[in-house]
Amino acid sequence: MSSPASRLVCWGCGGVPDPRDPYPFRCPRAGAGDVDHVLVRLLDPERVRFPEGTAGATSPFVHYRRLLHSHHRATAGGVSDDEFAELAGRLDDAVARVAGSGFRATPFGRDDMLSDRLGFSAAGGVWLKDETGNVAGSHKGRHLMGVLLHLEVAERLGLVDPGHRPDLAIASCGNAALAAAVVARAAGRRLRVFVPVDADPVVLDGLRDLGADVVTCVRTPDTDGDPAYLRLRAALAAGALPFTCQGSENGLVIEGGQTLGYEMASDLRAAGTDLDHLVVQVGGGALASACIQAFDEAVGLGDLDHGPRVHTVQTTGGHPLERAYARVRAGLSASAGRPEIDDALHAAARHRSAFMWPWEGEPRSIATGILDDETYDWRAVVGGMLATGGRPLVVTEERLSEAHELGRAAGYPVDPTGASGLAGLLDLIADGDVDPDARVGVLFTGLDRSAAGSMDPSGRSCPGAR
Repeated sequence: MSSPASRLVCWGCGGVPDPRDPYPFRCPRAGAGDVDHVLVRLLDPERVRFPEGTAGATSPFVHYRRLLHSHHRATAGGVSDDEFAELAGRLDDAVARVAGSGFRATPFGRDDMLSDRLGFSAAGGVWLKDETGNVAGSHKGRHLMGVLLHLEVAERLGLVDPGHRPDLAIASCGNAALAAAVVARAAGRRLRVFVPVDADPVVLDGLRDLGADVVTCVRTPDTDGDPAYLRLRAALAAGALPFTCQGSENGLVIEGGQTLGYEMASDLRAAGTDLDHLVVQVGGGALASACIQAFDEAVGLGDLDHGPRVHTVQTTGGHPLERAYARVRAGLSASAGRPEIDDALHAAARHRSAFMWPWEGEPRSIATGILDDETYDWRAVVGGMLATGGRPLVVTEERLSEAHELGRAAGYPVDPTGASGLAGLLDLIADGDVDPDARVGVLFTGLDRSAAGSMDPSGRSCPGAR
């Protein structure tokens, strides 16, 4: 194999996976010491270029393939660029057969109704990225499609026997599980899904229809943390592969989500503009981590002049990210620059338990999809906020309801979790932190299944079925 144009390294300890490891999902030193072991993918800017144009009707996994580690690993092993594009296209076709449509760039642009309603000028406004029509009704499938490409490349390179595929496993209460089941079904792979006792029955029915093995996990008073995540950890220790959206379990899950950020960057370039702010809802942190890294790469590769200030949103029911941010920020001067921020983050990563631990008690909110007991990708997200001048927002249930109703009134079939980024923007406006001339990016990330009716296994609406 030649040297790929991207590499994997642990942000916590600097560890590097064996290049022949077919499943380089975790740091080889994971579990050693009080260290935040999370693999990240780094591009070689001398060998990589941001693609011209927008994805249009092409799968983002084809259009942005030369930014993916799976592509660089494949081509370094002798697979041609055309062969990788064919592989990505074939997998997308398989997803379309299950879900009714494959992965395509989702709408992103100024929403006039929301912009006017919130008092923005004609120069500013709310720039909305609508993921409610994506595969399985959310952005989660992007993350897992990226992982699937790594699994398929490992087989194409002869690193594993296709006849002896380990089970895939995920812990999720909704959108991520359904997306994982769709993508796994498309690839003909077995999937175990660990869910909490209050998981949506509509989602559970969809999971079983897709052939997933669903395991309900009960929270007990003698254990700390999400019971579904604890059962996932046990399954991974027994040999299952992490087909999950926690970057600490699978660092390669982030880059699939970066296609969302790449699309925003391409659309902004095509419009000849940029964003002043980006507000992202956070549960485990994979989405925010992906957006931060995508904008960093778009700027570093010359696609954009600068990225937005990144703000994150959690609820009063549970906000471990805000707690970690406050602890890192407390050790920095008011004028801290990037070197000082990087030093503080490195120190925090070496003492993880002082910054990130499971939320005390069971977190509750109408935004169920961002109630992770821990923010698994906290370090990347805290770093992104500090570097861009953003901040964490903790919103009330009343604000979440207001944002959900506003999103629905604007014509989007978004659920309370998916609209929680808009709730954060409402707080920013109330605090006087957003100028009327500012352009603010907001993500609508999840379909409101209760409003849309029941769902078939693809994630498509079945009106009147419930």
